[in-house]
This record gives sequence, structure tokens and C-alpha cells, in this order.
Amino acid sequence: MLDTYQTIASSGEACHTEKRSRFLAFAHHVTTVDEAKAIIASYRKKYFDARHVCYAYTLGYDSSITRQNDDGEPSGSAGKPIGGQLRSANVTNAIVLVVRYFGGVKLGTGGLAVAYKTAAAEALASAIIEERIIMKHFIISAPYAEADIAMRYVRDTGAQISRREYTATDVILNISVRLSDENILRSRLTNILSLRFIDKDSPA
Repeated sequence: MLDTYQTIASSGEACHTEKRSRFLAFAHHVTTVDEAKAIIASYRKKYFDARHVCYAYTLGYDSSITRQNDDGEPSGSAGKPIGGQLRSANVTNAIVLVVRYFGGVKLGTGGLAVAYKTAAAEALASAIIEERIIMKHFIISAPYAEADIAMRYVRDTGAQISRREYTATDVILNISVRLSDENILRSRLTNILSLRFIDKDSPA
């Protein structure tokens, strides 16, 4: 089971010039749509005098969310090639923005696509890419008499207990486990009949 993904650990940037047009490219780590929108807004504010601020981003360890924007360039000439470079680099939870300053010479749709592709690729090449483990999170509740057994199962699977809470009768454990080990751990915990799963799991 695939349980790792690649993302940007340290931002990258590049400047590409094509027929006097300048393409300033920036690659960043993002984890939510709101975070991506905030970065886009900040670049449009910073480079308010630029002709275009185009971008593409992908979110989720399985790249389930993708967006791309040409920002006034001919359709498919900017956002699509930028997104293509994100896929080529095999990164997710990442955004690449390319700011264009028009140099007075029209590049044509094909020329624009190549320029945006090149700028995006150079920004990603200058970023630090790292592999991360996909973790799943869930919460269990076990009576005090069974808590030690539950915690042993968690440790034996290599999972982590991120938080513990104590009630009058139970120990509540917040657990983080590697995706490939999740089913094994859940199966073992299910053997403790008095144990309850009290929260749905969610990906890191």
C-alpha cells in the first residue's frame, strides 16, 4: 500500500525571460484551499503592476484537489502547463505561481505555454522536495483494566499516542498510525471487546 507522498519542504523561486517578458515563478507548500487563496492574494497584491499572476495547486496526499488559473492569458496557456509541472515533479500540497511582466512582444499560445512551463519547472527545481508519511488519526476509549493492552498494541504497531485523557472509567487515546499499518492496528484493537472507537479517522 502506498503510504508516502512528496511535497515542498522549502520554497523555491526562479526568473525566466522570454522575448523580454519576465516570468517570476514561486513554489510553496500549502495544505488547504484557504491557504492557497491567501498566497495567491498576497502575490497579486505584491505584484499589482504585473500583467498576469497565474497559478496551479494540488492538495491532499492523493492529489484529490487541483486548481489552475490562466489569469487572463489564453485558455490553457498558463495554468495547465504550471499544473503539469506539479504532476511531473510528483508533488502535492503545493502551489506554483508565475507572475508575468509583458515585454512588448507577443509569444503566442504555444510560446506562452512553454514559458510558463519552464518557469514553473525552474521554481520547483529550486525548492526542497521531501517525502512524507501518510498518517491516519482516530480516537479510542478503553476501560482502565484494558488500557495497558490497548497501548501495547499501539506501540507494537509503531503508532503514536498524541494525547491521553482520563475519565472516571476510561482512558481516551488519540492515535496516529501509518496508513499501511492502520488495518492491522484496528484489527488488534477490535479484539478488546470493551474498547470503543469514538472518532472517525482522517488523513494527515
